[in-house]
Amino acid sequence: MKSVLVTRPKHQAETFVRELEQYGLTSFVFPTIEIRPVPGWKVPDLSSFSGAFFTSPNSVRFFMERLLEEAPEELDKLRGIRVRAVGKTTAGDLARYGIATEPVPKIADAVSLMAEIEPEVISGNAFLFLRGSLSLGTIPEVISRRGGILTEITVYENVKPSAADAEIVRQLIREGKLDCLSFTSPSTAENFFEAVGTTELPERLLTAAIGTTTAAALQKIGVRVDIVPEYFDGPSFAKAIAEALQSHP
Repeated sequence: MKSVLVTRPKHQAETFVRELEQYGLTSFVFPTIEIRPVPGWKVPDLSSFSGAFFTSPNSVRFFMERLLEEAPEELDKLRGIRVRAVGKTTAGDLARYGIATEPVPKIADAVSLMAEIEPEVISGNAFLFLRGSLSLGTIPEVISRRGGILTEITVYENVKPSAADAEIVRQLIREGKLDCLSFTSPSTAENFFEAVGTTELPERLLTAAIGTTTAAALQKIGVRVDIVPEYFDGPSFAKAIAEALQSHP
């Protein structure tokens, strides 16, 4: 039975592990990012924004927890503005709160999301960006360049793995007990290779990226990317990994 390293945070890994199990794959969960809420921020008056951006399920989770606890009256206001989400999972999490989102691009990254917004939609308007501590600067850059006004709130922070856990993974790699490394964001990839201390991997060990942004991050640090799914979501990712491992000796 072949084994996949899952680098997602623990609270997100369970679903992906089940998807891998459907294809007869075992998993070793090694969160290269642990997620913690950021204290000290307040929910703003959402009626002052033309739109809001959520780029991950974590941004939805931590923003909505604070909103419902401290300012539940803002929920109707959020439902009344144009909300955009990166990825089907993020859009689905918002839908659970009755929040409709603009159409989600096939390619689940901020670059594709911003490319589909007409410049006149941004110019002169105010937007809210709910982000993590390692979020890329794509959305702020486009909003600024197109004459929009952006308020950024960092609602969660990313914490790196321990040295002891990293040593366990290094041993699994040395002993050939892993068949595939899976990465679901640039930060999961970058943190993993920083933790293990090398980008040199056994030839037989496959590397999988959930999308083009993650693949580019891996290639930038000198890591070969073997698997990128057609659609950038968990089920498609698990299927692509299973198909690659089936044909891999």
